[in-house]
Amino acid sequence: MAQTIFVEAINQAIYEEMARDENVFIMGEDIRRSVYGATANLLDDFGGKRVLDTPLSENGFFGAAIGASLVGMRPIVETLTSFMWVGMDQLISQAAKMRYMFGGQATLPVVYRATMFYGAGSAAHHSDRSYPMFMNMPGIKIVVPSNPSDMKGLLKAAVRDDDPTIVFEDGTLFGMRGEIPDNSELPDGELVVPFGQANIVREGTDVTIVGIGGSVNHAATAADQLAAEGISVEVIDPRTLVPFDKQTVLDSVEKTGRLVVADPAHKVCSAASEIASIVAEEGFWSLQAPIQKIASEQVHIPYTPSLEKHVYPDVEKITAGVRRTLDA
Repeated sequence: MAQTIFVEAINQAIYEEMARDENVFIMGEDIRRSVYGATANLLDDFGGKRVLDTPLSENGFFGAAIGASLVGMRPIVETLTSFMWVGMDQLISQAAKMRYMFGGQATLPVVYRATMFYGAGSAAHHSDRSYPMFMNMPGIKIVVPSNPSDMKGLLKAAVRDDDPTIVFEDGTLFGMRGEIPDNSELPDGELVVPFGQANIVREGTDVTIVGIGGSVNHAATAADQLAAEGISVEVIDPRTLVPFDKQTVLDSVEKTGRLVVADPAHKVCSAASEIASIVAEEGFWSLQAPIQKIASEQVHIPYTPSLEKHVYPDVEKITAGVRRTLDA
């Protein structure tokens, strides 16, 4: 297996899907220059008709992508989570609802790649982690990869899916290295990760931690540290929030009796809140202690690095959550 960084995994997925299907194209702001590295070499190999730089008008090009998907194209739209608010009418009123409102006659195979650049002094306007808001709207699939291999495999699956999908790319992971199998090593000849199948990152018996995005890696580090004290932690990465693999989580909680959820989004109405609700409703009798929710503080993101680092979940906060549920 080759060691690949997270942003290269994005590039590989886009390149392979564009090479596989001529209906796949990519659009967004400054993607021909590949400012963030994810669209490197695409313009040279696929040309200007399939690699489109757009005006600074998210509502316009978000809608253009929806229109293109309705006539058989498979657009990939690059954006930042903080710019998605400008295009909310297209995302919510059109992309999410159109297939339902047309009685299933319309398919919308459009992918929005939403990069979350938080944790690096980007301040309140550019540090959003907005996936919980889109979980609330039926009709949109929500993907949050936590490592290079899943990033590639889930993005490829999103491009092939016939429903609108938002892939939230955790910017704190862009430099993360991980093993990605070569296509020749795979039974089907390529890496495609199906939606709705969680990954058990670590197996354990005392506590279950469900992590979202970058918090998966914090949870794994916390599990390793706690193992030295004889505490066995199971770490689960849902990989997709819509659809959500609740059975894997419920089975784990049935085994461990305890649940900690680590989520980089704000804690009120978060993905962590929904996961905790599912377990409270459907796995209540498995619980031996209150559920612990470790999410970002309910404040806007400060520009000052010394303050910002205290907002998000980290290894220390997750470890403290595990101890609270063990002490209950």
